[in-house]
Order: sequence, then structure tokens, then C-alpha cells
Amino acid sequence: MADNVSQSLFPEDVKPALETAAASQPLASRMRPRQLEDFIGQEHLLGEGKSLGEAIRKGLPHSMILWGPPGVGKTTLARLVAETSGGLFESLSAVLSGVKDIRAAVERAQAQRKVNGRSTILFVDEVHRFNKSQQDAFLPHVEDGTLIFIGATTENPSFELNNALLSRARVYVLKSLDDDALVGVIDAALSDARRGLGKRRIALAEPEKRRLAMAADGDARKVLNLLEIAVDLGAEREGVLLIDTQVIEQVLQGSARRFDKGGDSFYEQISALHKAVRGSSPDGALYWLVRMLDGGCDPLYVARRLVRMASEDVGNADPRALQVALSAWDAQTRLGSPEGELVIAQAVIYLACAPKSNAVYNAYNQARAEVQSGASLEVPPHLRNAPTALMKSLDYGAEYRYSHDEPGAYSAGENYFPPQLQDTRYYFPTENGLEQKIREKLENLRERDRNSPRQRYPAKGRNSKEQGQS
Repeated sequence: MADNVSQSLFPEDVKPALETAAASQPLASRMRPRQLEDFIGQEHLLGEGKSLGEAIRKGLPHSMILWGPPGVGKTTLARLVAETSGGLFESLSAVLSGVKDIRAAVERAQAQRKVNGRSTILFVDEVHRFNKSQQDAFLPHVEDGTLIFIGATTENPSFELNNALLSRARVYVLKSLDDDALVGVIDAALSDARRGLGKRRIALAEPEKRRLAMAADGDARKVLNLLEIAVDLGAEREGVLLIDTQVIEQVLQGSARRFDKGGDSFYEQISALHKAVRGSSPDGALYWLVRMLDGGCDPLYVARRLVRMASEDVGNADPRALQVALSAWDAQTRLGSPEGELVIAQAVIYLACAPKSNAVYNAYNQARAEVQSGASLEVPPHLRNAPTALMKSLDYGAEYRYSHDEPGAYSAGENYFPPQLQDTRYYFPTENGLEQKIREKLENLRERDRNSPRQRYPAKGRNSKEQGQS
């Protein structure tokens, strides 16, 4: 650590005169790593030869965005960057701070730079909560070296941060901690006599540690909070604090897994569910469904998405899939939770097992692109309705062929496009499920069109344009 740092950037550090005050702080705060060697997890960023780890070890700070779920060490890493570089440290929370706070932090950084020539490391927690103008306020000061910017976010920076800010900072992706790492966090807290629980004799068996780790769902802060609650609920017996299965049951009651509604976890899990259904994996789809419901997702949201999947990914290969999805939505509305969730699970499994086709989805998108990019073509006269004498005099509906009066209820050679698009095709049925029969029928009808003596448009000007592929 640099000698010119006037005080520790970890204010909860235990010093003899402050031990009483420090003991009142949450365990997660007291156990925050003070040096890189104590940091658990993120080996892909902090291991030997890794860029972020080397920058911290060598005291060479640079602007960065730390992107990852809660409790994986974003704030701690920002402090370690400042601590090892000897930089001055400013911290803002985008939840609590506004333009006034940003200006004040910048002014302090400018004043410090005039005095000692050093840049200030500005840490902004939940940086995605700042709007565009607030994010832009940092840019000139990052450019001129007044600030080294470190932002922490749980949201995808590509969507939440300005490109100008992203171009001036390196993005590091932090991962959730696995159960082994979280058990290591528990063991560190139990053994640390200075900042943790090491002064107490605590009996916590390995299976109970594992249960706490699983419930924390990758979050080191959460596992320490759960451990602290367990210590409060444990029973003292002959000088030993026993944390048994019954205590763990109490601690974990109502503890939900991570599922940030509207955040990245939300969209990642619904994406996984959709892809499992599309990939015909009923087991994978069921897993992601239960994960979402377990995390507090509204079952009606899932039901609505299933309706979309039924049309987009199953389509006419099995038209019953759409009705099954709609019925699940209706059942959830009528029954509520938890009864309706079983019906949603039934629909998920049905859709995953159904034959797949995106032919309707592709056809719709191609037709929409045609309409949006092309001219507003007029409806051909033979397709227009003629309820008045004037309209009839203008040949509206003239030569229209009523299909029910034709052989097989099909008007061979008729055309329902404007002349400019007469042979366009959007819908290409697959050979999966019912669409194989649809494909055969349409091929038969097109053959009848080709052989019909009653062609709507003369062959001379025919356009063989087709969208997509057969």
C-alpha cells in the first residue's frame, strides 16, 4: 500500500480504539477483504497474469466498469484499486446522488490534482441508474485525467451505459460465486478472530454450511448475512454455540433466490426457458420455469410468453399448442398460485415436446418488411367489394371468382396479390408435424394454378419473386 494514503479506504477496519464500534457493524462489512490475497472468487480476472489482478498488484489503476450480480465484490475491488495505487478515493451511489453531488466530487478531485498532481479514483455504485446527462458529466474529467472512473453495475452495460463512457472504460464481468467459494467465505468468517466470529466457539457442520451457501445463490454478502442470523438464533451449550439443522431451517425460511424482476437475471432466465422450449428439451424448460417461479416471477408473465412461443416456434406444425398455451393462461387467471402453476408446467412440457416450425413467424416478418419498404399498392379491382351501383360501374368486384362454386372449392389460376407481387411467397411450411400436410396441399394447389387456363394475370408480365426459401 502506498505511504501517502492518509487513511484506510476500509473505514470498518478494526483498530484497538474502534473495536467496539466495529463490532456493531454487519458481519459482511467487517469481513470485506482488505488485500487481494483475501479476495475469494473471480479467478478469471484476478489470477496470475490476468489484467485486472496485475493492475491491482502493480498499483496501476485505469477506468473500468465492474459488471456482475450482487455480492460478488465490485465495491471491494474498487477500494482495492484505490488502496494499492495510493489514489484518492471518492464514492457516489447513483441511487442517492444527483448532479449536485457529481459536481462536488469533481471539484474536490480538481482541487486535489492542483495540490499534488494525482488523479482521484471515483467509484460510482449502481452507475446504470444515472441518466445520460449525468453519465456525460464525467466524460471531460476522465478525458483530462482528473478522474479515474470505476462504475459498478448489475445491469448489462451495453444497454444501460452511454457508448461514450463505455469507450473510455474497460468492462470486467464478475461471476456469481459457486457453493465452494461461499463455504470458503463462511469458513473465513468463522476463523477470523479480529473482524469475524473467531473469538466465539461456533459449531456449524459442513452440510449446514452447504445449505447456507446454496441459499445465498452466489452472493457473498448474503451468505454472511445468513450466517450472522444463524449465530443470533443458535443455542449456547457448554460454551459452544450450536447452529443445527433446526436453526438453519429458521434462517432459510422465506429466503428467495436471486431473480431481479426487469433486470438481467429476469431476461436471461426467460431467454433460457424460451430456448429450451424451442430446442425440444422439456426437462430444461421445466427447470427454468421452476427457477423463475421460485425467484418470484409472476406466473401470468410466463403464461403470456408461452402464447408467443406457441406461435413463433411451434406454429402450424401443431396448432393445438396455441390453444394449450391460452388454456394455461386462463387456468392461472382462474386458479391463481400455486394451483395454476401446474397447468403452466403442463403447457411448457407440451410446447417443448411439440413439432417445431417457425414458418409462420418468418412469413409474417417477411410480409411486414414488404409492406414497410414497398409502395402502397392498390387493391386489384376484382378483390374490391361493390355494395353500390357506382362501385359496380367502376368494375369493383368484376370477374371475381367465388371459390365455393369452383371444383374442390378452389379457384385455380386466381391471384390475390396486386399485379406487382403476383407470385410472391412468404409462407414456406416445414416438413414437421401438421405442416407437412399443409406443404403437400399448397404444392398441389400451386400445380393446379400452373395448369389452369384461367390465369388472373397474363404470363407475359409475371413476376416470379419469392421471399424466403422453399
